Amino acid sequence: MCLILIAHQLTEQMPLLVLANRDEFYTRPTAAAGYWDESSGMIAGRDLVSGGTWLGARHDRWATVTNIREGFNNKANHISKSRGWLVRDYLQGELSPGDFLATIKPSFNDFAGFNLLLGDARELWYTSNRGKDPRRLQPGLYGLSNHFLDTPWPKVVRGKTSLEKLLGRSSFDLEAAFTLLSDSTRADDANLPDTGVPLEWERALSSIFITMPTYGTRCSTILMVMADGRRRLIERRFTSGSQPWQMSEFSWEAQGSLLDR
Repeated sequence: MCLILIAHQLTEQMPLLVLANRDEFYTRPTAAAGYWDESSGMIAGRDLVSGGTWLGARHDRWATVTNIREGFNNKANHISKSRGWLVRDYLQGELSPGDFLATIKPSFNDFAGFNLLLGDARELWYTSNRGKDPRRLQPGLYGLSNHFLDTPWPKVVRGKTSLEKLLGRSSFDLEAAFTLLSDSTRADDANLPDTGVPLEWERALSSIFITMPTYGTRCSTILMVMADGRRRLIERRFTSGSQPWQMSEFSWEAQGSLLDR
Protein backbone atom coordinates (compact mmCIF):
# COMPACT_ATOMS: atom_id res chain seq x y z
CA MET A 1 0.00 0.00 0.00
CA CYS A 2 1.59 3.26 -1.08
CA LEU A 3 1.11 6.99 -1.50
CA ILE A 4 2.17 9.16 -4.44
CA LEU A 5 1.78 12.96 -4.35
CA ILE A 6 2.48 14.97 -7.51
CA ALA A 7 2.74 18.65 -8.36
CA HIS A 8 2.65 18.65 -12.17
CA GLN A 9 3.57 21.87 -13.98
CA LEU A 10 2.37 24.12 -11.15
CA THR A 11 5.45 26.30 -10.76
CA GLU A 12 8.09 27.53 -13.20
CA GLN A 13 10.86 26.88 -10.68
CA MET A 14 9.93 23.20 -10.29
CA PRO A 15 7.78 21.83 -13.12
CA LEU A 16 7.60 18.41 -11.45
CA LEU A 17 7.66 17.34 -7.82
CA VAL A 18 6.88 13.77 -6.78
CA LEU A 19 6.67 12.64 -3.15
CA ALA A 20 6.25 8.90 -2.69
CA ASN A 21 6.10 6.29 0.05
CA ARG A 22 6.48 2.61 -0.77
CA ASP A 23 4.85 0.28 1.77
CA GLU A 24 5.69 -3.43 1.83
CA PHE A 25 6.37 -6.37 4.11
CA TYR A 26 9.76 -5.94 5.78
CA THR A 27 10.81 -9.44 4.72
CA ARG A 28 10.36 -8.87 0.98
CA PRO A 29 13.85 -8.61 -0.55
CA THR A 30 14.49 -5.20 -2.10
CA ALA A 31 17.48 -3.42 -3.62
CA ALA A 32 18.02 0.26 -2.93
CA ALA A 33 17.58 2.87 -5.64
CA GLY A 34 20.53 2.77 -7.97
CA TYR A 35 21.68 2.52 -11.57
CA TRP A 36 20.57 -0.51 -13.58
CA ASP A 37 23.47 -2.00 -15.51
CA GLU A 38 21.19 -3.28 -18.25
CA SER A 39 19.66 0.14 -18.95
CA SER A 40 21.92 3.18 -19.30
CA GLY A 41 20.82 6.10 -17.15
CA MET A 42 18.00 4.26 -15.38
CA ILE A 43 17.69 4.93 -11.63
CA ALA A 44 15.26 2.83 -9.60
CA GLY A 45 14.90 0.48 -6.70
CA ARG A 46 14.44 -3.17 -7.53
CA ASP A 47 12.01 -5.76 -6.23
CA LEU A 48 14.29 -8.78 -5.89
CA VAL A 49 11.33 -11.17 -5.99
CA SER A 50 9.84 -10.15 -9.35
CA GLY A 51 12.63 -8.05 -10.87
CA GLY A 52 10.50 -4.95 -11.42
CA THR A 53 10.35 -1.62 -9.65
CA TRP A 54 7.77 0.65 -8.04
CA LEU A 55 9.28 4.02 -9.03
CA GLY A 56 12.13 5.10 -11.23
CA ALA A 57 13.53 7.59 -13.70
CA ARG A 58 15.67 7.53 -16.82
CA HIS A 59 16.79 10.72 -18.55
CA ASP A 60 13.54 12.68 -19.13
CA ARG A 61 11.29 9.75 -18.26
CA TRP A 62 9.81 8.69 -14.93
CA ALA A 63 7.15 6.25 -13.80
CA THR A 64 5.50 4.77 -10.74
CA VAL A 65 2.91 2.09 -9.99
CA THR A 66 0.64 1.23 -7.07
CA ASN A 67 -1.56 -1.79 -6.53
CA ILE A 68 -5.33 -1.62 -6.17
CA ARG A 69 -6.30 -2.71 -2.67
CA GLU A 70 -8.79 -5.52 -3.17
CA GLY A 71 -8.58 -7.42 0.09
CA PHE A 72 -6.09 -10.06 1.13
CA ASN A 73 -7.69 -13.00 -0.63
CA ASN A 74 -8.60 -11.53 -4.00
CA LYS A 75 -5.62 -12.75 -6.00
CA ALA A 76 -6.21 -14.58 -9.24
CA ASN A 77 -3.97 -17.62 -9.48
CA HIS A 78 -3.50 -17.21 -13.24
CA ILE A 79 -1.87 -13.80 -12.96
CA SER A 80 1.84 -14.18 -13.66
CA LYS A 81 3.06 -10.72 -14.63
CA SER A 82 4.48 -8.31 -12.06
CA ARG A 83 3.10 -4.77 -11.98
CA GLY A 84 6.65 -3.57 -11.46
CA TRP A 85 7.50 -4.70 -14.98
CA LEU A 86 5.28 -1.92 -16.34
CA VAL A 87 7.50 0.75 -14.80
CA ARG A 88 10.65 -1.09 -15.86
CA ASP A 89 9.52 -1.58 -19.46
CA TYR A 90 8.41 2.02 -19.91
CA LEU A 91 11.65 3.42 -18.55
CA GLN A 92 13.79 1.11 -20.64
CA GLY A 93 11.91 1.98 -23.83
CA GLU A 94 11.53 5.08 -25.96
CA LEU A 95 7.76 5.27 -26.56
CA SER A 96 5.86 8.31 -25.37
CA PRO A 97 3.61 7.72 -22.33
CA GLY A 98 0.46 7.64 -24.46
CA ASP A 99 1.91 5.28 -27.05
CA PHE A 100 3.27 2.95 -24.36
CA LEU A 101 -0.13 2.75 -22.67
CA ALA A 102 -1.83 2.00 -25.99
CA THR A 103 0.68 -0.78 -26.57
CA ILE A 104 0.18 -2.50 -23.22
CA LYS A 105 -3.59 -2.04 -22.87
CA PRO A 106 -4.43 -5.40 -24.53
CA SER A 107 -2.44 -7.16 -21.77
CA PHE A 108 -4.06 -5.35 -18.81
CA ASN A 109 -5.84 -8.52 -17.68
CA ASP A 110 -2.51 -10.26 -17.27
CA PHE A 111 -1.83 -8.14 -14.18
CA ALA A 112 -3.42 -7.83 -10.76
CA GLY A 113 -5.08 -4.47 -10.13
CA PHE A 114 -2.79 -1.49 -10.66
CA ASN A 115 -2.54 2.26 -11.07
CA LEU A 116 0.18 3.49 -13.42
CA LEU A 117 1.63 6.98 -13.81
CA LEU A 118 4.03 7.70 -16.69
CA GLY A 119 5.79 10.96 -17.43
CA ASP A 120 8.38 12.54 -19.68
CA ALA A 121 9.62 16.09 -20.28
CA ARG A 122 6.25 17.16 -21.70
CA GLU A 123 3.45 14.92 -20.44
CA LEU A 124 2.00 13.02 -17.49
CA TRP A 125 -0.41 10.12 -18.07
CA TYR A 126 -2.50 7.94 -15.75
CA THR A 127 -4.34 4.67 -16.19
CA SER A 128 -5.66 1.73 -14.19
CA ASN A 129 -6.63 -1.75 -15.31
CA ARG A 130 -9.70 -1.53 -13.10
CA GLY A 131 -11.83 0.55 -15.46
CA LYS A 132 -9.91 3.80 -15.90
CA ASP A 133 -8.87 4.49 -19.49
CA PRO A 134 -5.50 6.09 -20.16
CA ARG A 135 -5.64 9.88 -19.99
CA ARG A 136 -3.21 12.74 -20.15
CA LEU A 137 -3.26 14.81 -16.97
CA GLN A 138 -3.51 18.58 -17.01
CA PRO A 139 -1.26 20.71 -14.79
CA GLY A 140 -2.36 20.23 -11.20
CA LEU A 141 -1.91 18.62 -7.81
CA TYR A 142 -2.62 14.88 -7.68
CA GLY A 143 -2.72 12.15 -5.06
CA LEU A 144 -2.71 8.39 -5.54
CA SER A 145 -2.84 5.54 -3.06
CA ASN A 146 -4.35 2.12 -3.62
CA HIS A 147 -7.60 3.10 -5.27
CA PHE A 148 -8.06 5.42 -8.26
CA LEU A 149 -6.28 8.72 -8.80
CA ASP A 150 -7.51 11.37 -6.33
CA THR A 151 -9.85 9.00 -4.50
CA PRO A 152 -10.40 11.01 -1.30
CA TRP A 153 -8.96 8.55 1.19
CA PRO A 154 -7.84 10.37 4.37
CA LYS A 155 -4.13 9.91 3.62
CA VAL A 156 -4.55 11.25 0.07
CA VAL A 157 -6.51 14.30 1.23
CA ARG A 158 -4.08 14.96 4.07
CA GLY A 159 -1.08 14.54 1.79
CA LYS A 160 -2.40 16.85 -0.93
CA THR A 161 -3.26 19.54 1.63
CA SER A 162 0.22 19.33 3.13
CA LEU A 163 1.87 19.41 -0.29
CA GLU A 164 -0.10 22.50 -1.26
CA LYS A 165 1.14 24.25 1.88
CA LEU A 166 4.69 23.14 1.11
CA LEU A 167 4.48 24.61 -2.38
CA GLY A 168 3.22 27.87 -0.93
CA ARG A 169 6.52 28.55 0.83
CA SER A 170 8.94 31.09 -0.59
CA SER A 171 11.49 28.33 -1.27
CA PHE A 172 11.33 24.55 -1.41
CA ASP A 173 12.21 22.83 1.87
CA LEU A 174 13.45 19.29 1.28
CA GLU A 175 13.34 18.33 4.96
CA ALA A 176 9.76 19.58 5.22
CA ALA A 177 8.89 17.36 2.27
CA PHE A 178 10.34 14.31 4.02
CA THR A 179 8.54 15.34 7.21
CA LEU A 180 5.30 15.30 5.22
CA LEU A 181 6.06 11.74 4.12
CA SER A 182 6.79 10.69 7.72
CA ASP A 183 3.35 11.70 9.03
CA SER A 184 2.03 8.73 11.03
CA THR A 185 -1.35 10.28 11.92
CA ARG A 186 -4.14 7.72 11.57
CA ALA A 187 -7.61 8.55 10.31
CA ASP A 188 -10.68 8.39 12.52
CA ASP A 189 -12.62 5.16 12.14
CA ALA A 190 -15.58 7.06 10.66
CA ASN A 191 -13.41 8.16 7.74
CA LEU A 192 -11.77 4.85 6.96
CA PRO A 193 -12.40 3.22 3.56
CA ASP A 194 -13.71 -0.33 3.43
CA THR A 195 -11.27 -2.21 1.21
CA GLY A 196 -11.74 -5.76 2.41
CA VAL A 197 -8.94 -5.87 4.98
CA PRO A 198 -9.46 -6.21 8.76
CA LEU A 199 -10.26 -3.05 10.73
CA GLU A 200 -6.86 -2.97 12.44
CA TRP A 201 -5.19 -3.02 9.05
CA GLU A 202 -7.49 -0.28 7.72
CA ARG A 203 -6.47 1.87 10.70
CA ALA A 204 -2.76 1.24 10.24
CA LEU A 205 -2.87 1.75 6.47
CA SER A 206 -4.70 5.08 6.82
CA SER A 207 -1.55 6.99 7.78
CA ILE A 208 0.88 8.49 5.29
CA PHE A 209 3.80 6.71 6.99
CA ILE A 210 2.97 3.17 8.11
CA THR A 211 4.58 1.27 10.97
CA MET A 212 3.38 -2.23 11.85
CA PRO A 213 5.21 -5.23 13.31
CA THR A 214 5.71 -6.96 9.95
CA TYR A 215 4.68 -4.33 7.40
CA GLY A 216 5.30 -0.65 6.84
CA THR A 217 6.84 2.15 4.83
CA ARG A 218 10.06 0.78 3.38
CA CYS A 219 11.23 3.92 1.60
CA SER A 220 10.35 7.55 0.96
CA THR A 221 11.37 9.03 -2.38
CA ILE A 222 11.39 12.59 -3.70
CA LEU A 223 11.82 13.30 -7.40
CA MET A 224 12.32 16.88 -8.57
CA VAL A 225 12.63 18.46 -12.01
CA MET A 226 13.99 22.02 -12.03
CA ALA A 227 13.28 24.77 -14.53
CA ASP A 228 16.74 24.39 -16.08
CA GLY A 229 16.16 20.68 -16.70
CA ARG A 230 18.18 19.33 -13.79
CA ARG A 231 16.71 16.26 -12.13
CA ARG A 232 17.18 15.06 -8.57
CA LEU A 233 16.04 11.83 -6.88
CA ILE A 234 16.48 11.20 -3.15
CA GLU A 235 15.51 7.94 -1.45
CA ARG A 236 15.43 7.34 2.30
CA ARG A 237 15.02 3.73 3.40
CA PHE A 238 13.61 2.28 6.61
CA THR A 239 13.58 -1.08 8.36
CA SER A 240 10.89 -0.42 10.97
CA GLY A 241 9.97 2.89 12.52
CA SER A 242 10.40 6.37 11.10
CA GLN A 243 14.16 6.81 11.50
CA PRO A 244 16.01 6.54 8.17
CA TRP A 245 18.27 3.53 7.88
CA GLN A 246 20.06 4.51 4.66
CA MET A 247 19.82 7.22 2.00
CA SER A 248 20.75 7.51 -1.68
CA GLU A 249 20.78 10.64 -3.85
CA PHE A 250 21.14 11.14 -7.60
CA SER A 251 21.28 14.18 -9.89
CA TRP A 252 21.37 14.36 -13.66
CA GLU A 253 20.77 16.74 -16.54
CA ALA A 254 17.82 16.63 -18.93
CA GLN A 255 19.79 14.84 -21.63
CA GLY A 256 20.79 12.18 -19.15
CA SER A 257 24.40 13.04 -18.30
CA LEU A 258 25.14 12.37 -14.65
CA LEU A 259 26.08 15.23 -12.34
CA ASP A 260 26.89 13.04 -9.35
CA ARG A 261 26.07 9.73 -7.81
